[in-house]
Amino acid sequence: MTKIVVNGGKHLKGSIKVSAAKNSVLPIIASSLLCREESILEEIPLLDDVYCICDVLNSLGAETSISNGRLKIKPEKLVSSEPPYELVRKMRASFLVMGPLLARTGSVKISLPGGCNIGTRPIDLHLKGLSALGAKINLGHGYVEASVSKLKGAKVYLDFPSVGATENILMSAVLAEGETVIENAAEEPEIVDLANFLNSMGANIIGAGTDTIKIIGVKDLKGTKHCVIPDRIEAGTYMIAAAITGGDITIENVIIEHV
Repeated sequence: MTKIVVNGGKHLKGSIKVSAAKNSVLPIIASSLLCREESILEEIPLLDDVYCICDVLNSLGAETSISNGRLKIKPEKLVSSEPPYELVRKMRASFLVMGPLLARTGSVKISLPGGCNIGTRPIDLHLKGLSALGAKINLGHGYVEASVSKLKGAKVYLDFPSVGATENILMSAVLAEGETVIENAAEEPEIVDLANFLNSMGANIIGAGTDTIKIIGVKDLKGTKHCVIPDRIEAGTYMIAAAITGGDITIENVIIEHV
């Protein structure tokens, strides 16, 4: 077992720059599958989860490359809509490719993330939303299979404002026919960032950041460039650490309204 020993008693001082939000960049990377054109993300966090979800995209036929904190995603030629189990089991956020794959290809087969049982965590809310949009859902042997000829807009009420479910439904609905309304949606800044990314691709999303999000489906999306928001959890951690040690630090790249 890994152990971390902290020898305290010192005042923290200096300056530090907050990295981009992991909880924002992962769904944004997944949503890049919705179009065929290249998208570029600036100043991404170089984390294992980021490399993992890039591996997921690569396994599906997309091309990803990271250089100097810039991620280029080329999703033109998808060869599969079934992410490998060995990648999905590593990271729960891999489940976020379900909505984009369903919307773009009409089918998806994906293992339940981390061996998650339906009902123990709100995966069922993802499936409820996709089903409302017209997807046929089958569960069995630790996998979810979904298929649809064409997603159609619908009203979706979430029993719990799940961030992941809001993201998956949002990503699916941007290419659905007609209007989708998500009620009791998650309101976190990461939802707003995802919506801003999708809107820059040509989506029509209104109300992100409130408990009611309206999505008017479009025929297709285009590639875009985007700078992911700073990580509010990381910023808050530095603030607390400085406060409890009586420190004096400067924290750069913070959106104070998010903290």
